[in-house]
Amino acid sequence: MTKLTDHFTLAEFTDSQVAMRRGIDNTPDKRIVENLKHTAQQMEKVRALLGGRPVIVTSGYRSPKLNDYIGGSETSQHMSGEAVDFVCPRFGDPMAVANKIATSDIGFDQLIYEGTWVHISFLAPAKPRRQILTWKPASGYTPGINA
Repeated sequence: MTKLTDHFTLAEFTDSQVAMRRGIDNTPDKRIVENLKHTAQQMEKVRALLGGRPVIVTSGYRSPKLNDYIGGSETSQHMSGEAVDFVCPRFGDPMAVANKIATSDIGFDQLIYEGTWVHISFLAPAKPRRQILTWKPASGYTPGINA
């Protein structure tokens, strides 16, 4: 088991049931592993902000083939190891998590409330945009965090 940080492993950021079922290789290269280390370090800050409660990664790194298969954006930061979809049930629902992060000083690039999970991305060493969005199937992306 390769640890990226005290609370996150490489497997948490790379394992994919879809990839396993479809025989898609989701192994990151060295550059992406370095990005995943940075992302995991930033997720430690998120975890601390959420009272040290466990964060459950639902999607981390996606190989281009996996990203294409699931219909991800062609520019998805998941493909570079800079984005994570996650939940933190012991803190609260995804809206509560997103609101807590949005009002913090964590240097995220994007924070997207996606209804049943939160998407967050980090850039290293670029200056983060701190873009805050909500995504809904009916309306797509809208600014801010909206119910």
